[in-house]
Amino acid sequence: MSKPTFVYVTYIRTTPDRLWAALTDPKTVERFWFGMTVECEFETGSSWALKFKDGRTADTGEILEAIPPKRLVIHWRNEFKPELKAAGFTRCTMEIELADYYPDFGGRAVKLTITHEANADTGAPMIDAVSGGWPKVVANLKSLLETGDIAFA
Repeated sequence: MSKPTFVYVTYIRTTPDRLWAALTDPKTVERFWFGMTVECEFETGSSWALKFKDGRTADTGEILEAIPPKRLVIHWRNEFKPELKAAGFTRCTMEIELADYYPDFGGRAVKLTITHEANADTGAPMIDAVSGGWPKVVANLKSLLETGDIAFA
């Protein structure tokens, strides 16, 4: 049986360093992630938590890999929806790579690939949930880095 998986790929007109900084800076995360705050040192082995504006914990986990500005892997579990918490931990991998586009015109972008994988036996509900969330979160991130403002308030 294959693992339930969600993969999202986008290209952002930025640099790998700026994208890494946006993904790991609590103030920037709060701007593009609908007011959520992140608590983490973003080093391999550090704890990770995503919190609602009111302080409730949304998600928790651990940083499995942190290789700036290339790769971030989070062991991730939802904490506020019982059916998602029961599904257990998932693995979210964010890969950042420089991507040339229209090289004749000097255009550059960064390719961001997010792969969110769950346990084959119980993880499908979590993958269904992140499938609706990641596109909006990443749209805000892309818009913020390219224009200075978010797409969705």
